[in-house]
Amino acid sequence: MMKIDALTNGIVIDHIKSGKGMSLYKFLNLDALDCSVALIINAQSPKFEKKDIIKIGELLDLDFDALGYIDPGVTVNIIEDGRVTKKYRPQLPETLTNVLHCTNPRCISSTEQEIPHIFKLTDREKGEYRCIYCESKAKS
Repeated sequence: MMKIDALTNGIVIDHIKSGKGMSLYKFLNLDALDCSVALIINAQSPKFEKKDIIKIGELLDLDFDALGYIDPGVTVNIIEDGRVTKKYRPQLPETLTNVLHCTNPRCISSTEQEIPHIFKLTDREKGEYRCIYCESKAKS
């Protein structure tokens, strides 16, 4: 079994669905950070059989809102002085900006480059989002 040391200060994104760790890593632009980042893939988990984990060796102000959309099962732990000081489970955000892209070729967000792709949560139970400009349903 591989051992990754505990963090003194930092962020642990845990319970990532196995295979989704790399997409979260890329989405959060963790390759651009100047601190230690560990991406653990297929870690053993008694609850999920296998999971991915991301450990970030600094306390950073990252946008975790979209994590609830990308992988609704994740937990985010904030570590300070070797202890978990905050723990939360991101929920589906009310709006997503530039996470999804509208596929409607006539939508203004598709034709105008400067316009952000904004989607509004329309059905929480189904996790359904629609474009705020043209009402197109987001592809899952």
